[in-house]
Amino acid sequence: MTKLSIIIPCYNEKRTINLILDKLNELKLKKQTILVDDCSNDGTKDIIQNNSNKVDKVIFHEKNLGKGGAIISAKKFVDGDYVVIQDADLEYNPNDLEVMLNMMIENSYEVLYGSRVLNKQRYKNDNFTSVFRIFANHLLTIFSNVFNNQNLTDAHTCYKMFKKSVFDKIELKEYDFAFCPEITTKISNLKIKIHETSISYQGRSYSEGKKISFKDGFKALYTVIKYSILK
Repeated sequence: MTKLSIIIPCYNEKRTINLILDKLNELKLKKQTILVDDCSNDGTKDIIQNNSNKVDKVIFHEKNLGKGGAIISAKKFVDGDYVVIQDADLEYNPNDLEVMLNMMIENSYEVLYGSRVLNKQRYKNDNFTSVFRIFANHLLTIFSNVFNNQNLTDAHTCYKMFKKSVFDKIELKEYDFAFCPEITTKISNLKIKIHETSISYQGRSYSEGKKISFKDGFKALYTVIKYSILK
């Protein structure tokens, strides 16, 4: 039976971490869950320790490294046929992972992204917290497509699913949110087509724990250039 490895980077998500683990455990598929606590200081670590039976592997960082750093730490422990990234908040619905995995298998895809905007009216997706966020994501995706010769609608989605053989080829170096443009660009450098499918999404505000910032957008632009031109 095909096995999906799920990497869960986590930083200060005490309100949602237990809920997301429960949702993942409800999935009717063979899976491996790898949870990386990125030096949380809000009580999340205690919750994880008390619920460690809900995951297959737990890694605790002694200092905060960032989302990419968490994924790098988990990468060496992946043993599934496919691997996907799952944020520790509730913005993304784990039920979409079953659909994505079936698409990967049935179509022999090497990479599949879950798009928050595919087949939805542009700039009027109520699940985003602001029109500006939709617009910024759209511009960053266009920039990524131009440099990477892809045709994506949502390059910076969390739900990125890879065949393990492809994921193993990528040497990750970026420790923060630049993980997203880094891996998209490096996959494109391998001349691999990235497919997309529509997913559900419920964005949260900064007051609710949103962490990505305006400066991460500029870092994304630099990262695409860095790995596509300056490689």
